[in-house]
Amino acid sequence: MPQHPGYWAKLLRVNLSSGEVTKEDLSEEFLKKYLGGAGFTTKVLYDEVDENTKPLDPDNPLIFAPGLLVGPNVPTASKTTVGFKSPVTGGYGKSLVGAKVGEQIKRSGYDLLLVEGKADSPKLIVIEDEEVQLKEADHLWGLDTRETDEKIKEEFPGFSTAVIGPAGEKVSKLAMIECEDRQAGKGGGGTVMGDKKLKAIAASGTELPPVYNEELQDKLNDKWLKETTGRGETEVSGTGSATVDMQYGTGEALQVKNREIGMFPTRNWQSSYFKKAYDELDDPDSERIDLDPRNWVEIYRQGRRPCPHCTKPCSQYFVAKDTPYGDIAVDGPEYETQYSFGGATEVDDVEAVAKANEICDRMGLDTITTGMTIAWAMEACEKGLLETDLDLEFGNAESMLEATRKIATKEGELGELLADGPVEAAHRLGKGSEEFTIHVKGMVPAGFEVRGIKGMALAFAVAPRGADHLTSCFYALEMSGSFWDFDGYDRTKMEGKSVALKAMEDLMTIYDMSGVCKFTRGIMFEEGVRELVNAVSGFNLSNSELMGAGERVYNLSKAFNVREGFSREDDTLPDRVIKEEITDGPSKGESIDRTKFEQELDRYYTVRGWDEQGTPLKSTLKELDLPEIAEDIGAVRE
Repeated sequence: MPQHPGYWAKLLRVNLSSGEVTKEDLSEEFLKKYLGGAGFTTKVLYDEVDENTKPLDPDNPLIFAPGLLVGPNVPTASKTTVGFKSPVTGGYGKSLVGAKVGEQIKRSGYDLLLVEGKADSPKLIVIEDEEVQLKEADHLWGLDTRETDEKIKEEFPGFSTAVIGPAGEKVSKLAMIECEDRQAGKGGGGTVMGDKKLKAIAASGTELPPVYNEELQDKLNDKWLKETTGRGETEVSGTGSATVDMQYGTGEALQVKNREIGMFPTRNWQSSYFKKAYDELDDPDSERIDLDPRNWVEIYRQGRRPCPHCTKPCSQYFVAKDTPYGDIAVDGPEYETQYSFGGATEVDDVEAVAKANEICDRMGLDTITTGMTIAWAMEACEKGLLETDLDLEFGNAESMLEATRKIATKEGELGELLADGPVEAAHRLGKGSEEFTIHVKGMVPAGFEVRGIKGMALAFAVAPRGADHLTSCFYALEMSGSFWDFDGYDRTKMEGKSVALKAMEDLMTIYDMSGVCKFTRGIMFEEGVRELVNAVSGFNLSNSELMGAGERVYNLSKAFNVREGFSREDDTLPDRVIKEEITDGPSKGESIDRTKFEQELDRYYTVRGWDEQGTPLKSTLKELDLPEIAEDIGAVRE
């Protein structure tokens, strides 16, 4: 029987070096302080590794933790967190995915799975309730993600999977983990999995832990079903309505970002306005269909393949036959892929972008990082710094697709150069190419041109996992000017963003701990999540206690990076957005003022309770019930 409602209080540890499988108890204190999902992975990651552990050492764990609310039919609660020391940044690694396999791990009797060690030959972990097997997977090695999933399900019908493709096998830093049309993308989780020679995980379970108050939880499920589908009473804050989000997915506001705000990064961030795609001088007789999902959804979408328990699906299953790029069948492309393979490379053809998406999904590549890597290479070629047999210029769809294939298999000099991302490629190429490498802490950013939405500049700079939009979802406030308890925010101003940013980072961490999708961020807020957490767990947390849990985990992720040697120097921005103004579009003339940025960074550190170098104070960590961490890395203000 479980030790506490909502949990099995069990960690499953699989050592690939020894083949040993162990099951460990989790204390009630651990459960209450960290709740689940990113809370569990962050704490375990901090405890399991140290500053001497390299990302590709056998001792670097790969941790899968479904959120607390994953399983008992909570609307949109599907998110499993994958935790690891990142090969991309060398620091805190986290990737979330709406994965069926996460729920099946929980149904098998475990709150988290920790994989350690390194196998001598390809392996498959099979979890079926109490039985855990480590099987040979030579027959799967070399297969793409779809082929791997199909082969596993032939042998284990009904199982859910997490797999890597050839990119992970080649230990590319662009590698992701594929979970049946959902992806744990940025940061290098697939890199760690491939280095361990773990080809796949397959899981099937039969029972969830009992919840504390099943009747209340059922009532809340019904309430949030209505709210998330737009039939409830909540006034949704932010951009787009529930029905628009579901009709067009994450790209529904692409035109707003590009034509009205000027925050759509284009041409490797040389511009924030995709002139080729949307300028009124564009050829009206062109037969191509552009990136805007309002123009292509009705043509190409053939059903949806949403995350489990999704009541607000952003999924668009894209199918096209006999295109110039061959047949296409892929879930997507969503906004970040429209940006990375579209705006960043200046390819304004949704069929080409969808094909790039399909190649990445099958080969096991993260689309954001891969598209941005190719955009960097295009600029390097444009400046005469890189020679290649491809006509790798902005707007060339065929060359973009061929470069993607080469990256996945590390084919030739170009594939080898680009397979670990633009930061590593620039380091190897030199010649000044570092000056147009767009990253924070080694992580390429999401599709928000921060010169036109300045709070996101601060959000990108301070996010522990690198340039990440979902650590804070701060764009939800800046695009509309109002969100949650904040109102009257001006996207063109840097000043005065710190208090709201800190609060939204803590709130989004709660989402990552609970497993609820951030598409509900303008609906549930902390009160809705708290109701569900208490109904499932019986912890009876107040709003302030729940927000405190989010703050605790966020500070712990920061503490991980501090222990790894990260400091204020790493909380910075790419040279391009500091040194150059936007040249055209709605945000023409906007730039990031270094002095104002540093002043707001000071304020942010103060609001967080950190010192001037961005190290959490001992007093802050002790107040967050992290006394051991306080002694480990905590700063004392002089």
